[in-house]
Amino acid sequence: MRATRALIHLDNLRNNILQIKSCVASGVKMCIAVKADAYGHGAVECARTACECGADFLAVATVDEGIELRNAGIKVPLLMLSLCAPEEVRNAVAYDITPLVFDAEYAGLFSKECKLQGKKDFSVHLAVDTGMGRIGCLPSEAGQTAAGIAALDNIVLGGMCTHFAVSDSLKASDCEYTERQFKLFKDAVESVRKAGIDPGICHCCNSAATLNNPEMHLDMVRPGIIVYGYYADEISKEFLEAKGIRIDLRPVMTFESEVCAVRSFRTGASIGYGCTWTADTDTRIAVIPAGYADGMLRNFSTAGVKVSVNGKNYPIRGRICMDQFMIELGNDSETCRWDKAVIFGDKDFGALQTADDVARLTGTISYEITCGISKRVPRVFLTSHTR
Repeated sequence: MRATRALIHLDNLRNNILQIKSCVASGVKMCIAVKADAYGHGAVECARTACECGADFLAVATVDEGIELRNAGIKVPLLMLSLCAPEEVRNAVAYDITPLVFDAEYAGLFSKECKLQGKKDFSVHLAVDTGMGRIGCLPSEAGQTAAGIAALDNIVLGGMCTHFAVSDSLKASDCEYTERQFKLFKDAVESVRKAGIDPGICHCCNSAATLNNPEMHLDMVRPGIIVYGYYADEISKEFLEAKGIRIDLRPVMTFESEVCAVRSFRTGASIGYGCTWTADTDTRIAVIPAGYADGMLRNFSTAGVKVSVNGKNYPIRGRICMDQFMIELGNDSETCRWDKAVIFGDKDFGALQTADDVARLTGTISYEITCGISKRVPRVFLTSHTR
């Protein structure tokens, strides 16, 4: 197997899901996000573990993501959080992938396709835009839109949802915005009921609101990044513990490689493309066979991201290449060829930083770091039996 790999700790995934479930009242369903290849962790294996832990729904973003899960034998309901093209509707219906709809034109595509396939009672969820500005009908239009859906043949309203824009922020104005979104959504649900239509499963909580706003759980929550071991921005472990909520999330991915060469350089020697770094003293340089084509972005080096070898952190030197990068060992004479080099992940597997740490250094979020680990990096799925 290639030296550069992503270890996926399924025991940590299981721990995180069970920890989240402990924060959710009995009877509240869980829709676990496995879109974007489970945030880079491997959709099929993560979906199987989620199902073993009692997931009621799994969330995907595309029809193809749903098909991959169905072909792998996943039977639980799949909720598609993004819109699909008209030519994808056939497969969405055939593979029983529940879409979000919010207008008659789009909902009508599924009604017509269900008729062609002879399907009855195909479930759709009504998306309501309460302030995200992405997809959904306006709250004031929810009753009328739901009535239009109810009038269509072969499809049924299986649920209603909205998405919070700033629930991961503790800024007073952002907390007020989330409260306003929640009120608008409840009003929208009530307008559907007043129209004589059952709104189905009502859901609005993302990762942050799942942990911080239990009063907003309604019928189902949709945890995402917390499933994979990272807190949602300001809804941190410390903040939650101060509120009396104890939840121990563990990183599900460890991104690692190996030292493939160690070389000595004299003062004044340059490293990498552009000669952007020059040794100011005699030093040793280790070469790691991973690059930006694997998810080691070029700005990692200038942002100060370090790499752990044998329990010590070493700085990246020079520009990260497509397939390789270099770290400076200095006068360390212990590091040898084939030693493990860990970029981020679980501390029990040699990591001295997490994807959150890398994200903070590079001005992004943990989601982007884990999603950025490319397909050419093999995923190695571990349990307590394989560790």
